[in-house]
Amino acid sequence: MNVLIKNIKSLVGIRDAGVDRVRGNELINLPFISNAFLLISNGTIAAFGKMDEIHLSPLNESLNETVDAHNRVVMPCYCDSHTHLVFADTREQEFIYKIQGLSYAEIASKGGGILNSAKKLNAASEEFLIETTLQRIEQIIQHGTGAVEIKSGYGLSYESELKMLRVIAKLKIISPIPIKATFLGAHAFPLEYKNNRQGYLRLLVEELLPTIANEQLADYCDVFCDEGFFTPDETDVVLQAAWKYGIKPKIHANQLAVSGGVQAGVRNKAVSVDHLENISEEEIRCLQNSNTIPTLLPSAAFFLRMQYPPARTMIEADLPVTLASDYNPGSSPSGRMSFVVSLACIHMKMTPEEALNAATINGAAAMELSDLLGSVTIGKKANLIITKPINSIANIPYHFGDDLIERVIIS
Repeated sequence: MNVLIKNIKSLVGIRDAGVDRVRGNELINLPFISNAFLLISNGTIAAFGKMDEIHLSPLNESLNETVDAHNRVVMPCYCDSHTHLVFADTREQEFIYKIQGLSYAEIASKGGGILNSAKKLNAASEEFLIETTLQRIEQIIQHGTGAVEIKSGYGLSYESELKMLRVIAKLKIISPIPIKATFLGAHAFPLEYKNNRQGYLRLLVEELLPTIANEQLADYCDVFCDEGFFTPDETDVVLQAAWKYGIKPKIHANQLAVSGGVQAGVRNKAVSVDHLENISEEEIRCLQNSNTIPTLLPSAAFFLRMQYPPARTMIEADLPVTLASDYNPGSSPSGRMSFVVSLACIHMKMTPEEALNAATINGAAAMELSDLLGSVTIGKKANLIITKPINSIANIPYHFGDDLIERVIIS
């Protein structure tokens, strides 16, 4: 199918082939062309440029559709590199408990928290999980997401973790957008292993990881390395075992405290370390000397009324700051990436250009998809957003809660 988008007010996110991420001072540069066109051929970006150069483009093939984008911005879709989209039920009662002032421990004592999601997921069928998760995928596409990572971690048992990963594997086949799968068995310790942490680690390392590798169910292995959850030493055990099976690490780190999770991530060559509401100068220096991507999840901080990650400090340290939604039923029940971008601007003092780079090309890098998505580049998949008529890209974070999307193109 061949589609021509013409009269584009601003075509943004243009990158040369080979640029997989942007960092530090580069984040403020969001290359664009005014009064532009873009040609899609068989699902990929075939050509783009200024309208007065359109006669030079390869328009020989018959067009299936022509879109007039007058007064509209065209940009790459968001790449959401951290979600927990597979879950059996919402947790709005816990939302009320939080409003009433109950602590995390008090909510957990009432049967809430991660273990609440695990209990409900254990009882759910694969068919139900596929159906409901596909609905969420279709919803986030409407909000402009063109690629997504999905974690397990609400199973917390041999059978249910595999069930989650098999659901994600089936979703990969039927989803309109690319999906990366992450094994997060090390999300929390199940109640039956509360006093037998080593026993649960053995389950993860000796039973689950071999099966996951054999069935090729996971692209990544994640650990919640934080205060009250998995220690850095326990994290090392899981991630080193994952590497033996060729499964690359990711880490939840420093949401609750400076946990040593950043060092564990860098030590284990993690693709990304995510959250980072709490981070020390030492940990920032650690990230500077690595290829590990810092992924910030401001909607979780918003929903939990926690401090926000120090994005400006990380940008000034020349890090490739990335934004993701953390879509999950407990601490971030939304996959609206435009709102994540708004929060980054409002609460973390990122400019609109920095936030959009962090949510597109850097999000793709955190899923190792930069060769396919995240920018306007010849040969990349044409997963694109066409906005409503707007003055500039600053309108996107400025109008928080409104996607300003007229159309999403998924190729």
